[in-house]
Amino acid sequence: MAGSDQYAVEPPDLLGSVRRALMVLEAVAACGDGITAKAVARRLGLTLPTTYRLLNTLVHDGYLVRLHHSRGYGLGYKLTDLHRHLCAQLDVTPGISGVLHDIHRECTAAAYYTVFRDEDIVIAEVADSSEAPRAEPLGIGFHEAPHATAFGKVMLSSLPAGRRRDHLRGQGLAPLTASTITAPDLLERHLSQVRSSGVAVEVGEFSSELSCVAAPVYSDGEVAGAVATSVPTTMFAPRRRQLEEAVRLGAARVSRLLACGESG
Repeated sequence: MAGSDQYAVEPPDLLGSVRRALMVLEAVAACGDGITAKAVARRLGLTLPTTYRLLNTLVHDGYLVRLHHSRGYGLGYKLTDLHRHLCAQLDVTPGISGVLHDIHRECTAAAYYTVFRDEDIVIAEVADSSEAPRAEPLGIGFHEAPHATAFGKVMLSSLPAGRRRDHLRGQGLAPLTASTITAPDLLERHLSQVRSSGVAVEVGEFSSELSCVAAPVYSDGEVAGAVATSVPTTMFAPRRRQLEEAVRLGAARVSRLLACGESG
């Protein structure tokens, strides 16, 4: 599956030095503890002196650490604070995380919680494991292609028509697979069915190898998010009923937590 950068349009005023630093950070994250400066430079196509300057800057500011035994680099502990702050801003509480982990454990499938963040539909939390991993690039912070994901459809269907049109105009209706709905009128009819049924299903629309089901989370009578789960498309049909029941029950539990004002 393609990464989320396939959906982005680059503005003309980006700072190359900042982008290179972030690329180094992502390279270290992808390769794990012990990656060397030479390996980072080769991976990113940077000169070795530039790579050392970027690594040293990130180490100095706490975003990376120098691992002397392996003579390489690893992620820094400052990233833990950033992740905690992001989760707080996305209103992910221990109770909500617990609901997702219950779904993951019971269904042996990745489970997702999505919320509105300003005008974006964002994955706020994921529960998965090596036995049932999340689908790439569906990690925390993913906010693209809502027309092709079950959780995106749940949340799009709850928006007033004008806001939904504006949202889709900004995101576009990219044909990610042969099954993706790209005609606005067909999508509107589909979203109407989602509103009526209280559940959204997508089979191979985001990725031909992936299928997903989602149910809405409510707060003060309005859709505030969605709970979803995904499995390989080849496994979806025989498990659809179980997965649908799991996300409905999970969404109801999260709705109750929000109603109780759980603060973690």
